[in-house]
Amino acid sequence: MEQFFVFVGEQWLLVSVLIALVFGYFWTEGTKAGKVLSSHAATLLINNDEAHVLDIREAKEYKQGSIVKNAMHIPHNRVVERMSELEPHKAKTILLVDQMGHHAAAVGRSLQAKGFTVSRLQGGVAEWTNQKLPLIK
Repeated sequence: MEQFFVFVGEQWLLVSVLIALVFGYFWTEGTKAGKVLSSHAATLLINNDEAHVLDIREAKEYKQGSIVKNAMHIPHNRVVERMSELEPHKAKTILLVDQMGHHAAAVGRSLQAKGFTVSRLQGGVAEWTNQKLPLIK
């Protein structure tokens, strides 16, 4: 362990460049998956009729309720094969909603590659309910 700190001390410039590259990589990959929106920003987008909500949770989770009444439900592992169902909503932002924010990034990258404008709900439904916001059944 001591050798690690000696290396970092002697090669501080190299280590700094490595950290900057790693940060840049994750930032770039994150933006490819769509903008992350707080529940407040997502609500504004929905209320202004600028977004179409796509709930990508599993069926049993979706049955517990969604953040909006008219959310489209396609499980995350089926979005690519059912992407044609989203074509009528291409003019709007597709707001991805999952349980905890884990699956939305991969789905967002797939949708953006096909020309959709994508945003993701920060923290998913778990964060939504933690903020005492309602789910609609």
